Amino acid sequence: MDLKSKIKSSTLLKKIALWLLSPKNDPRPRYWIRYFVNPFVHKRGRHARVRRTARMDLFPFNKFFLGSRSIIEAYAVVNNGVGDVTIGQNTIIGIGCVLIGPVTMGDNVMLAQHIVISGLNHGYEDVLIPPKSQPVTKKQICIEDDVWIGANAVITAGVTIGKHAVVGAGSVVTKDVPAFSVVVGNPARVIKEFDTTDKNWKSVKKGAALSPQ
Repeated sequence: MDLKSKIKSSTLLKKIALWLLSPKNDPRPRYWIRYFVNPFVHKRGRHARVRRTARMDLFPFNKFFLGSRSIIEAYAVVNNGVGDVTIGQNTIIGIGCVLIGPVTMGDNVMLAQHIVISGLNHGYEDVLIPPKSQPVTKKQICIEDDVWIGANAVITAGVTIGKHAVVGAGSVVTKDVPAFSVVVGNPARVIKEFDTTDKNWKSVKKGAALSPQ
């Protein structure tokens, strides 16, 4: 049994490891993790940039990758505490965005400002325990190449957004978004699709419901 498996199988060792990684009730990694461990564990492509005021809550036991020429703008938050975060090439994470893994993002993705993308949910079923103390669940979010997401949108756990899709500002996406479509609203619905025959974007009457995950 390797060290990681031993820690996971022991309640005491798990508590000690968590304490060494971050203070209690504080999701940020300790300074020694941020400055002396993460730089050797997490990778960035050439010319990738993270603004000084971005909050990078990254832990060494999950992956983080930022592709070449991609940028994480000021006041954004990235957290890989419960799942990997991988960002492709030439992608922009806008001002004040929040990314909580597990999230996979492709190339040439454009996120506007104050978008929340979270693969994490807290349990709430046991009414005798506060939701913050209940077990978390996680589902992979996948954002494919060339996607554009408007300001203040929310992408929920388990969603896949297909290639060259557009998510309108303020939308709440709870189900998969087809490639080459435009979705808006809460919950988000398809209002346009690209017609491959006519090579043109066409409106969808009344907005088609997104397919279940």
